[in-house]
Amino acid sequence: MTAEPAAIQPAADDLRAQMHVIGAAARGAAVELALASAKTKAKALRAAAEAIRRASAEILAANAKDMEAARTKGLNKAMLDRLALNPGRIDAMGSGLEAIADFPDPVGRTLAEWDRPNGLKIARVAVPLGVIGVIYESRPNVTADAGGLCLKAGNAAILRGGSESFLSSSAIHTALQTGLRAASLPEAAIQRVPTADRDAVGILLGMNDLVDIIVPRGGRGLIERVQDESRIPVIAHLDGMCHTYIHAGADARKAREIVLNAKMRRTGICGSTETLLIDRAAAPGMLPPILKDLIEAGCEIRGDESVCKMAPQAVAATPADWDTEYLDAILAVKVVEGLDDALDHIARHGSQHTEAIVTEDAAAADAFLKRVDAAIVMHNTSTQFADGGEFGMGAEIGISTGRLHARGPIGAEQLTSYKYIVRGTGQVRP
Repeated sequence: MTAEPAAIQPAADDLRAQMHVIGAAARGAAVELALASAKTKAKALRAAAEAIRRASAEILAANAKDMEAARTKGLNKAMLDRLALNPGRIDAMGSGLEAIADFPDPVGRTLAEWDRPNGLKIARVAVPLGVIGVIYESRPNVTADAGGLCLKAGNAAILRGGSESFLSSSAIHTALQTGLRAASLPEAAIQRVPTADRDAVGILLGMNDLVDIIVPRGGRGLIERVQDESRIPVIAHLDGMCHTYIHAGADARKAREIVLNAKMRRTGICGSTETLLIDRAAAPGMLPPILKDLIEAGCEIRGDESVCKMAPQAVAATPADWDTEYLDAILAVKVVEGLDDALDHIARHGSQHTEAIVTEDAAAADAFLKRVDAAIVMHNTSTQFADGGEFGMGAEIGISTGRLHARGPIGAEQLTSYKYIVRGTGQVRP
């Protein structure tokens, strides 16, 4: 393969200056975007969706080069799946942008209003966050999702994708710029860091005078680096240590279908179940067919003593397995003594991302949903639904496991803040 120039690699001083120029342009664009009408933003998003579909061949060609380079580097199957694009995934990017365009404008919403005894009228109104830096790794579709959601919420975006998806993200970003021009919005509204130099991330994390929020999306190494180094508030999650718990009151058919989907639909996404818990009372009847399905689908089982007795193909789990986000066709399986034991395991080993219970016992389901501390809790469904698009948000930048500002899928509404508007008729404070 003829070597492609992966990215511009400027000198350190030049890179810092370049990042400052990007940040200053974003700050100026954010002022204009905050005043843009819902109609204008929707026009840009629809035009970008059309441009992505028109550029499908170019995007796929760029992605093929990224994929070839990734295979040469030895990226694992899960990472390759995250990186790969196909016509369906490209069309889904376009559909996501169109769905975002169709949503009510999150900017300018009156969140609450009230009158004071002295006649003052007070309203809490949604406003954009400002400039958002989005740092992500191998998924090129994040370029479209993040750019579209930031635009819808009136924010300027600075996108820094991973080196693995550099060419794919560049092609997608070009389509987003086409959408901005179609609506006469500043191209600086959605910018992309034009280098794979890791120093650009460090510089971006220190630009607290120009950037208001950082959203990292990727593996533990990236998230921890961002949280450690950033001088800017961060909206992030660490691991997707998701559990599916089969309660003694579960329907066997539902349990079997849900577990297979929760683990094997796409193993490399953060909503994939990584640990299966099952009540001892349910295990003899329900667990063998579930394990059979998983093994036949190519899943490696790492189980406790009880599980290994039921499935000779299972590998004995180590303590580390209960804390591992595999992002692969590997599942840790444990037999628990009941609801309290399951809740205790999740509290000790979960990452507050997504947890699910399978049961027909309404009281047990209610207790699980109330007592589990996670951004998303589910009953009788697959953890693979932990996704902003599946929540009806069109797309998401990521899923926040923190408690401040936003929790769970980060869509357009979650990319706004608010201000108080106070109207008077001449009142002065005594």
